[in-house]
Amino acid sequence: MFTAADQSRYCRRHSLPEQILMPASGLQAEQAAAAYLIRHGLVLVEKNYRCRFGEIDLIMRAGATLVFVEVRSRRSRAFGGAGASIDATKQRKLIAAAQHYLGQLGKPPPCRFDALLFEGEEIEWIPDAFGA
Repeated sequence: MFTAADQSRYCRRHSLPEQILMPASGLQAEQAAAAYLIRHGLVLVEKNYRCRFGEIDLIMRAGATLVFVEVRSRRSRAFGGAGASIDATKQRKLIAAAQHYLGQLGKPPPCRFDALLFEGEEIEWIPDAFGA
């Protein structure tokens, strides 16, 4: 689970610009997240990677690093907000799905797990949100 200290160390929090409104659905949140990360220099590799271990919302590339992105959307920070929903169980599933994905590559590149959170009128990007 994310802590306030984790978020304050690494997160980039912005008010949502007019062209990125609060997403109404998970699919819209993932589309808005991909657009946001592309504008910040990442390259989209794959959306909605599914395997028997779970699903990875976005797989991006930041230079030589492969970035597995979990996207969460909440209307408010009540009950801990979007970040609180990425608990230890969800993290284990994401790690297992990422390991499955990496197992299909010849030589796996360096990788990290990011979170992109929509909360109310803010978007928060947490690079390297948790480790494997």
